[in-house]
Amino acid sequence: MRAHLAPVNEAAISAAQDMRWGIVGVSLRQPDTRDALNPQDGLYTLAIRDADPDGASREQLQVIGCIMQVLVAPEDPDTVLRQIAAQNTRIVSLTITEKGYCQHPADGSLQFDHPDIVHDLHTPASPRTAVGFIVYGLQQRHATGNGPLTLMSLDNLPSNGHLLKKLILDFAEKVDPALAQWIGSTCTFPCSMVDRIVPRTTATDRQYISATLGLTDAWPVIGEPFLDWAIEDDFAGGRPDWNLGGARFVTTAAPWETLKLRMVNGTHSCIAYLGALAGWHTVDVAVGQPALQYFLDTLMRKEIEPTLPALPGLDIAGYRKSLLERFANPALAHRTQQIAMDGSQKIPQRWLGTLGDQLTAGRSISHLALCLAAWLRYLEGFDQDGLVFEIQDPLGHVLQQHLGLPSARSITDGACMKECTRLARALCNFAPVFACLESTNTPLLVTEIASQLYLLRTQGVVAALQTSNQTDD
Repeated sequence: MRAHLAPVNEAAISAAQDMRWGIVGVSLRQPDTRDALNPQDGLYTLAIRDADPDGASREQLQVIGCIMQVLVAPEDPDTVLRQIAAQNTRIVSLTITEKGYCQHPADGSLQFDHPDIVHDLHTPASPRTAVGFIVYGLQQRHATGNGPLTLMSLDNLPSNGHLLKKLILDFAEKVDPALAQWIGSTCTFPCSMVDRIVPRTTATDRQYISATLGLTDAWPVIGEPFLDWAIEDDFAGGRPDWNLGGARFVTTAAPWETLKLRMVNGTHSCIAYLGALAGWHTVDVAVGQPALQYFLDTLMRKEIEPTLPALPGLDIAGYRKSLLERFANPALAHRTQQIAMDGSQKIPQRWLGTLGDQLTAGRSISHLALCLAAWLRYLEGFDQDGLVFEIQDPLGHVLQQHLGLPSARSITDGACMKECTRLARALCNFAPVFACLESTNTPLLVTEIASQLYLLRTQGVVAALQTSNQTDD
């Protein structure tokens, strides 16, 4: 939010001189953002970083001032609920990552057995989830007659507005069917697509930016120059003129969502798992490897682009080229391990829709299979040099138990192909992730993943990429 919504909002406020549209931030878990920003009156620095034509890093700093305060939900849930219900609140936006929706990643249904959802259904005064806060806040709002809200998802999920509406209505139906009817008939849920690469801010970033400003900034945010935000113009109670800040209002965001999820996010996850396994710790270092760069170009050209919807006016070859250039930005130092988090929540949206379309059309899936093999190999918890890393995924432990991992270190090359086939079959049978794929496609997919996993285990990342690239030639 602080790298895309807030700067667009800031620019719109400045251009229109319309001071009504400040932002109240809410952290659902940790107080760190509140503790950093509230003493600064919500001010923070947006650092836009890239490289000049000679490859030297450069930076442009902007102080953002439209955040009024930050609340910490666990500490003061009542204030959060009252803020949602307040008459002057018009839009509730969400930037909480895929796992924050408490949905089944394979089909998008609400996890009613999720411990936090169970808690929220029984504890309306102090919910834990975004879904719970929104529904109970809307319940208060409806009771006081303050009118409907716009609920706006900015997360990397297909049809994110439609998904959010379904989750909210499913939860509200359990609370009060009349409330669910009011929400469904009066509140709006515009779909959107936001594209900007935002690496995690480090202590070094904070120190450098504070020294450059001559003022202490406890929580700056880093971003690339590129920003694209397409959002459906469907707002229940008005909106800022975000087009003045660079947003694009569209009739339907679906084609742009698909483009971003499959080309940007899908390729990003591929870089993350292959890079983490190979010891390439940042995206720019990974993309700087000729074998990976060639592989990514082919992945997009042969296995992703054929599945994209029509986007009139889009130069897809130019888009692909610019995307690789964005990934190669050395000034961001975007860590592959950061992108690799929460794979079970991301992969259905980023890879499996593309994979299903390719399988249905009878086209190649070898590059997507290598991506899945890399994720499977990543779940073993150590890279190709034996360096152990932590798996950060809400289903990580369940996945490892289901797959019988970690076990690869004791497997000899002679037994490896049999074990790779077993693992590939077990992965494809993991319903929480793969239920969205037709079961008739499983045998071919298992064979392809097993072959790629065998290469990763026996030869390493570079050799597996080179083999794939030779096959493409």
